Amino acid sequence: MNQEVLIERLFQALVNGNRSAAREIVAETLQAGISAEEVLSDLFWPTLTLLNKLHRADQLAMMGHHFATRLLRSLADQMQLRLQRHPSLSKRVLIVCGPTEQNELAACMAADLVEARGFDVSFAGGGVPADEVMARVGEHRPDTLLIFSSSARDLPDIRRMIDRLHEMNVCPHMQIVVGGGVFNRADGLAEEIGADLFVSELGEIASELVENADVRASPGQRTVGRKRRSNDSNVAGSCGIDNCDEDDDRDEEVRRIHTDAA
Repeated sequence: MNQEVLIERLFQALVNGNRSAAREIVAETLQAGISAEEVLSDLFWPTLTLLNKLHRADQLAMMGHHFATRLLRSLADQMQLRLQRHPSLSKRVLIVCGPTEQNELAACMAADLVEARGFDVSFAGGGVPADEVMARVGEHRPDTLLIFSSSARDLPDIRRMIDRLHEMNVCPHMQIVVGGGVFNRADGLAEEIGADLFVSELGEIASELVENADVRASPGQRTVGRKRRSNDSNVAGSCGIDNCDEDDDRDEEVRRIHTDAA
């Protein structure tokens, strides 16, 4: 099946609130032998990325965005029941995210895939105060803290929480992993705010947590909030998207991050 055609068909069904058409597209995909994991990572995830990109650029009305995110959340919840379950890895993961619907949807799909891989997952969603996140970390001592964000507005708080976790030595062995659109749009940003690992694709998250469980940030890795680079263009890097509007959006976010962190 042609992935681009499927994404376009699903996108149109979602933004128009056509629930039956959306379900039929998913049913066709499953009947074609596509696994539930592939539906989440290769159909739902890129569709959500497209929705967020258009919404961020004011090219998608709020009604269409609400139709799409609510319906996609329902479809993703149904797909979770079809995921193949792997034996327990005896590893705990705490997942939090930014306060928006799209952040919660992305993080929820990640939680489903990570849990199916054998991790013990606790998913708190968005809007949880940093103090409560830190208290949970201190009490339950997860192996991994996974943070999702699609907005630069969340980054100062994420940076401060990472700093406090390190400074207070709350859970020294814990790996801090970040993902979401804002990190995809700004090359090297995850490393600069002190994260141990960055994941860019939904389908890679579980395998990255398994294969790179020992990766940790170096002491001098974080630069945001400590020093500015001499050339902001070096900070921005290349977002890898052939779209000038997207480049401008990414550059503005990086500038705001450095302003907030200074």
